[in-house]
Amino acid sequence: MADVFTKEQRSEVMRHVKGSRNKSTELKLIAFFKANHVKGWRRNFKLFGKPDFTFPPYKITIFVDGCFWHGHDCRNTRPKDNADYWSKKRERNINRDKEVTQTLQNKGWTVIRFWECELKNESFLRERLHLILNPVK
Repeated sequence: MADVFTKEQRSEVMRHVKGSRNKSTELKLIAFFKANHVKGWRRNFKLFGKPDFTFPPYKITIFVDGCFWHGHDCRNTRPKDNADYWSKKRERNINRDKEVTQTLQNKGWTVIRFWECELKNESFLRERLHLILNPVK
């Protein structure tokens, strides 16, 4: 089906679309935190890159990256339609993720990134979140 907008009009429309975070993946991690009595996390913490979760006292940030949007090919989710556009879009996201991680690390933050598909594996979550589950006093 052909788009009813010109390329410029579609670009303008999409510029005004604002995401409301990836709620389903964040809720999965919140459930894990609650089940494991993890305290001290904040959402919507004002920090470069807009981390999904931040633990300010420990200077730890967590990002849960959607597999499709951030370039993880766990399910071979590369669209055939408009493939060049989506490839460039994912590449920009990957580069921005690297920049955000490097910037935060340079400021002394520990950055933990998860793929959304990794949230299914609780033992993996425990392993990756050992700093939070067993904080050094």
